[in-house]
Amino acid sequence: MRRQFLRLIEGRPRQQVRSALNFVDGESTKIISWNLLRRTGATVHDVVALIETEQPDILLMQEATDEIDMLPDLMGGYYARAPLPGRIHGVACWSRKPFARPPRACTIPSGAVVKRHAQIIDYGPFSLANVHLSHGQMLNRRQLRRIAALMPPPCAILGDFNLLGPTLVPGFHDVGPKAPTHKMVDLLPIRIDRCLVDGMTCLNARVLPVFASDHRPIAVRLKPLISALAKASHR
Repeated sequence: MRRQFLRLIEGRPRQQVRSALNFVDGESTKIISWNLLRRTGATVHDVVALIETEQPDILLMQEATDEIDMLPDLMGGYYARAPLPGRIHGVACWSRKPFARPPRACTIPSGAVVKRHAQIIDYGPFSLANVHLSHGQMLNRRQLRRIAALMPPPCAILGDFNLLGPTLVPGFHDVGPKAPTHKMVDLLPIRIDRCLVDGMTCLNARVLPVFASDHRPIAVRLKPLISALAKASHR
């Protein structure tokens, strides 16, 4: 399989080949996504405790305030936060390894009150979108389709989708855990924290225990498909 992959990407830059081969040879990535619940939810010390307990490679956060900017001082690693326009909170990411390029905020269709964007994160062999979507069920599906159109495989979209039922995004598969992650009005268990992938496989998915926020974190272990890595190497 390694030999076949090398034939497919023959002639590519050495660093790009070495990075992709790590995933062909068995490397996978543990990713956690967690809505922190701004102000009254998880503190930066709760986030540190989660990282120390679960040991993720990448942590994606929603409703992260400027308090979370202390995270790299406490844990090291690499960090970026993108506040929503006019809000005290936004999406943020932390990684053990350097980003291939600085994460960027991508504007997505928004409602009349809250302007939203997705955080696009490039790790070289694959990319991620960290999202906190609108509550409107037609609007949040439009937002997903917009994000999906920006992301060639292998890639994944994770975060608080605020979405009930099927996502209806062509080419993407819902591989996140199936257990509820939130209680609507503190009563009805619903699954709104999701993980969609294109060109990746999910080796493990689970919902973590309730901890400091009204959302339960989700943890997935993802690995790019060889076919998607080969296609990406020729872009």
